[in-house]
Amino acid sequence: MTSRAPAEWPTLLLLAACYALWGAAVWLLPALSLPAAIGLAAVTVALHSSLTHEAIHGHPTRHPWLNAALVWPALGLLVPYGRFRDDHLAHHRDANLTDPYDDPESNYMDPAVFWRLPAPVRALLRANNTLVGRVFLGPAIAQVAFVLGDWRRIRAGDVRVRRAWAAHVAPAGLVLTLVTLSAMPLWAYLVAVYAGHGLVKIRTFLEHRAHEHTAGRTVVIEDRGPLALLFLNNNFHLVHHMHPELPWYRLPGLYFARPGRYLRRNRGYRYASYAEVIRRHLLRAKDPVPHPLWPTPEGPAAAQSGGAVTRPVPGPVTGSVTAPVAGPGRAALP
Repeated sequence: MTSRAPAEWPTLLLLAACYALWGAAVWLLPALSLPAAIGLAAVTVALHSSLTHEAIHGHPTRHPWLNAALVWPALGLLVPYGRFRDDHLAHHRDANLTDPYDDPESNYMDPAVFWRLPAPVRALLRANNTLVGRVFLGPAIAQVAFVLGDWRRIRAGDVRVRRAWAAHVAPAGLVLTLVTLSAMPLWAYLVAVYAGHGLVKIRTFLEHRAHEHTAGRTVVIEDRGPLALLFLNNNFHLVHHMHPELPWYRLPGLYFARPGRYLRRNRGYRYASYAEVIRRHLLRAKDPVPHPLWPTPEGPAAAQSGGAVTRPVPGPVTGSVTAPVAGPGRAALP
């Protein structure tokens, strides 16, 4: 790989465009069309999430403090930067991908936990595994699980989590203050925030799958359209996981130079476009909620298990580990 430039101008220009469009959405557009303002604000919330992801990976400058400062305003309100950073970097330990306990962004659950949930909750989580469910239900389900999990960590004395939430007050408060002074009603902005997080769920919906080989767990979606731009080419997700130091605008070229290499590595986990993803999974779940590589008796037999479960470790590692029973789901990050 070539050496990095001191500043990545495509990302800096996109940051400026994101904030300018956000300002237009909350200050100017509501006078013309409130639905259009909500839609544009939702797009900027999703784009800001993608830009925050870039900052976490060391872009657009060589200085982590400056990258964090560039995305400091919490347009999306819901997730502190420090929590996004810590959990996302933990997610990049590829050997743990999809693990319901060790991958903070996993959408799978320990089967022993899933089958102890009330039937209506299981039905809700199954609906969340369709694309339409993930977009409309996913932000609420994920946020509840995320906040409850962090509350448990704070009560257990996790200082790092408490500091991340404390540091989130100022950037979220700034955004809420600006909105209350703007032409957009607060309720409309909250709708836009929810919609923005729903848009991000399109990206995260099938980034990873359960697979016995670590390299086979990460997708490539060969899309070059508006959603690819909104997600800053994270649809080439395998390329990102293999080269997390690269900026977003270099991922497609690297993939299309040698697509066979990447598709052999991920065992052909590929979609041609987001149109294909929508067509195949809008109303049909891609995955079960219980991790399919962790077999457990279904129904009443599972509910009788004790306070700890012995779980297989997916991937090339064999054996088992004992872990406390987890709550319903952990994935909440953008």
